[in-house]
Amino acid sequence: MAVFDYRPVWGGALSDPEPQGGQVARIDLYSSPERNGTVAATAGPAVRLRPAVYRFTLPDNLPDGRYWGTVTFIPGAGQPPAADRTVRVDLPLGTGLLASAEQIADKLGIPLPLSAQQREGYRDAVADAQADVAAYLGRPLLPQPMQLLSVHPTFGYGLDDAQAWPLHGVDDAVTVVDYSQNADGTYDVQLLLGLDAAAEEPIVRYVVAHAVESIRNSPSAGDASRRVTSVSAEGQSISYDAAPLAGQAGALPTLDSLTGYRKRVYRPIATAPAAPWPYGRGRRYGRW
Repeated sequence: MAVFDYRPVWGGALSDPEPQGGQVARIDLYSSPERNGTVAATAGPAVRLRPAVYRFTLPDNLPDGRYWGTVTFIPGAGQPPAADRTVRVDLPLGTGLLASAEQIADKLGIPLPLSAQQREGYRDAVADAQADVAAYLGRPLLPQPMQLLSVHPTFGYGLDDAQAWPLHGVDDAVTVVDYSQNADGTYDVQLLLGLDAAAEEPIVRYVVAHAVESIRNSPSAGDASRRVTSVSAEGQSISYDAAPLAGQAGALPTLDSLTGYRKRVYRPIATAPAAPWPYGRGRRYGRW
């Protein structure tokens, strides 16, 4: 079983149909970008995970590869159905990789579908790039599951807000995945703790870009995956385009661009104890 999380966009902004009386009805997957002909698979309706995030459960008998999808949803009560024809699904899902083999093939100019050997090689390149990013950030790129049992929410916060739940000693990002109310009025809450790098576009772009470059620079890479600028008339010499320098348009992102995702460590500053008032400015009795 594979799950695909979808964010509806309507009128140029993220949409959350269910509270408005709407619904994310279904997703139709096709084997070609024209999105016509025989439907490879259909799933729906989607389940609302949290505001503006809906989950489809896809059939588990689809072969690995890329599928082009159309999502049909109703933005709100009384609104006509809308169709999103920009969805692409690369199977398999839920592998822990931030990019699919098909995304790497797109950047390399390799036509689809991919062979099993190509797919494995591209996945290895993505895993290597992720390992470099995790080492630089000093934190894992996949969040860890966490469960709270029989807890009361804090008044004034929505139940989808992580601040509504008692989290002691947690100093990292927290996402509420699901919650259910018990008979005694308490809640059981499913959380994700840590950085969800798959939802951070700068991290995904870095991983894709550097996985692609590692393949291009590999001695085993074919000429089709490299940027050719000129070929001699006899075909005896080939010139390749140099990559743009850092900071130029089209240049690869650098690790420094991900500095904002490094985990901040809090360390209290040690200070000398102050004499009690009136002989000195104590923490409780200081007047100036």
